[in-house]
Amino acid sequence: MAVGKGSDIATIDLRGQVLTRAQYKRVVPRATLDVTKAMTLIEPILDRVANGTEETLRELSYEFDGIRPPHIKVPTEAIASALTDLDPNVRTALEVSIARIRRFHKAQARTDVKVSVVDGGTVSQRWLPVDRVGLYVPGGKAVYPSSVMMNVIPAQIAKVPSIAVASPPQKEFGGLPHPTILATCALLGIDEVYAVGGAQAVAMFGYGIHDLCDPVDMVTGPGNIYVAAAKRALRGLIAIDSEAGPTEIGILADDSANAGEVAADLISQAEHDIYASAVLVTTSETLAAHVRSELEIRAAATRHSERIIQALNGPQSAIVLVDSVEQGIEVVNGYAAEHLELHVENIEYVASQIRNAGAVFVGRYTPVSLGDYSAGSNHVLPTGGCACHSSGLSVQTFLKGVNFVEYDLNSLRDIAETVVTLANAEDLPAHGEAIRARFEESK
Repeated sequence: MAVGKGSDIATIDLRGQVLTRAQYKRVVPRATLDVTKAMTLIEPILDRVANGTEETLRELSYEFDGIRPPHIKVPTEAIASALTDLDPNVRTALEVSIARIRRFHKAQARTDVKVSVVDGGTVSQRWLPVDRVGLYVPGGKAVYPSSVMMNVIPAQIAKVPSIAVASPPQKEFGGLPHPTILATCALLGIDEVYAVGGAQAVAMFGYGIHDLCDPVDMVTGPGNIYVAAAKRALRGLIAIDSEAGPTEIGILADDSANAGEVAADLISQAEHDIYASAVLVTTSETLAAHVRSELEIRAAATRHSERIIQALNGPQSAIVLVDSVEQGIEVVNGYAAEHLELHVENIEYVASQIRNAGAVFVGRYTPVSLGDYSAGSNHVLPTGGCACHSSGLSVQTFLKGVNFVEYDLNSLRDIAETVVTLANAEDLPAHGEAIRARFEESK
């Protein structure tokens, strides 16, 4: 199949135009996937799992993954064996990354507060972990031990008492998830792992399977459109982190940027799949031309060139020309990319002006690839423009703030008539009567 060249990426010229944030948001391309249609397609899968057994999951695995896993719940010895057999260099890389991710995420721990709002009356907020979570790790075109780390570590720091992981069964590994996934689980002390992928994994977590998997309270982790659709369908039964879409990279660059580095970074995210978005916003026509040349050379030379070139040439990717860095800032804030790199002069000022991005990578020595694995930040980030209102995965994702309210008799008496007045104003007199009942025996 002919897919063109890496230099065929579209150009959008915004020079000489003054647009609103909403207009910038519309004009910069983004991948569009029909999650609503996918929800219709997965309804039978959700129903089968909701009313099914472990055998139902085997049947679905055969239909979608081409194998009937002998074990849906991965035996603990298989998890331990995967770690024993892990390449020592990969193990070291994982351990270094785990340490950095833990270091950053430990700083996200929340502090309980207790406030005396009046003598004898206090309101406290305690941060309590979700009881049980299901963490999804994809297993399609690539292997994602990094997603194991990014999901498990913040859940552990939040002190979630019950953590389960699901990842698709692999034919080449006898129906087990990829051994590097299992080895990473072992490194992190996770022994509840399921060889289940796609919408059926989310359904298993949401509904539970008798004598196999208890239902969870929350499902997190990235996945394909069917995983996103299942998360949307079951939201309410379970909490979710987000409906993750195709990966995105935005780069804001001026003529100080290195074209080869910019091209390499665009390619790195286009490598995920043909729907990945790669957007360069630049003030420099010269840089844009050099990036095009670099894309043609580098995309053709890398291993997954076909899918990369399709992504770069797709309607979701473009080089956007702007008059100034200030206009570029407005463009990227409107776009709200999952990942945003800054390759500009006066970089501290520019970074201070960024409001909307899942994560911001500041300067030429901070490529997105660093954040994907070993920077210490989390790579489960909002996509599809959701960075304008949502955050990436963190310790906070797995915590809920619970208020504890305690008043004594005198402090309640002091505020009683205020509450009664408001209750009557809302035509809810029984609310006020519940207050007055406290004083019937105290008179």
